[in-house]
Amino acid sequence: MKTKNFFLFILISGLTYAQSSVLESRTNAITNAIQKVSPAVASINVVQLREYRTNSLFDDPFFRNLFPYELHRERVKSTGSGVVISPDGYVISNHHVIENALEIVVTLPGGNEYPAVIIGSDPLTDLSLLKLEGSDFPYAEIGDSDNLIIGEWAIALGNPFGLFDVNDEPTATAGIISAVDMDFGTIESTGRVYQDMIQTDAAINPGNSGGPLVNTLGEVIAINTFIFSGSNYSEGSIGIGFAIPINKAITIAAELQEFGEIDRNFYTGIQVQPNNARIASYLDIPFDDGAIVIEIDRNSAAENAGIEVADIIVSVNNIAVNSASDIIDIINTNDLRPGDKLRLRIYRDGKYSNVILKLGRLRRT
Repeated sequence: MKTKNFFLFILISGLTYAQSSVLESRTNAITNAIQKVSPAVASINVVQLREYRTNSLFDDPFFRNLFPYELHRERVKSTGSGVVISPDGYVISNHHVIENALEIVVTLPGGNEYPAVIIGSDPLTDLSLLKLEGSDFPYAEIGDSDNLIIGEWAIALGNPFGLFDVNDEPTATAGIISAVDMDFGTIESTGRVYQDMIQTDAAINPGNSGGPLVNTLGEVIAINTFIFSGSNYSEGSIGIGFAIPINKAITIAAELQEFGEIDRNFYTGIQVQPNNARIASYLDIPFDDGAIVIEIDRNSAAENAGIEVADIIVSVNNIAVNSASDIIDIINTNDLRPGDKLRLRIYRDGKYSNVILKLGRLRRT
């Protein structure tokens, strides 16, 4: 009898050990990271005011130019994602998620809803900072986006296609860090600047925008922002997604929290026009590109830098320029502010020289 009980004990112990081993094999760094961050992932529900124009009488391109459009406004619901970054309820998301918002309601895991106010939003970097009413919110731990390894695991969390509303929990997808420091410059259609982006093949879909990309330590390393797809965004992920590094997002969020906006009222005090073959021939210049200085404001950053009328700006920060818009684009692309410096390559009287221009602040009237 004792022998039978002994073998029964061994059998039960073996089953218990096997079950424990199976359970342990199901949990890993990814499941732990998801469990850690999920309570801080937000579903952002927005009512936006959108405008569109119609011409009910004529839909022909020729007549559209002859007859005025009717302007219509409508309230449209949309969804996105965000992540709580502090116990007092600050939430980071994308600017395009809350753009033109009339009303914002944030839902956290478990179903609790909170009205949100916009503390500040920055169209250029496509980041926004929201605030929830309350305290003791679950919040995410912030990682270091300057310390990433190509090929390390990455987990995207958020509210794709509004699925958060089904069970009041964020959707998680996993992949790797595919690339870093991806520079797209200024997107002409929106004016947004996407620099130093992190690429991942973790599935990012409509509604994921603004949600966190996290590492296996459960730290937020980026804010999911946009994807490449077959033909348009509505088709969903094909494994090429991009996220804003969290170091940049936190810097922007801190400035939005303090000032409510990003101070980009820079001032160079310089006016230029493109060089061309005719001007180059007239001024005896051995090249026909660059931007010619035609006017300098008194006591401006340009005057303080020693720039003179008729100087030719060949490059700014080692990037060739040919117009004022080229210079502005370099300033915006690098997210420079008043007080930041530009390195100008100048051609004057047959010689090249380097000039440092410290951006001034434009005085508001």
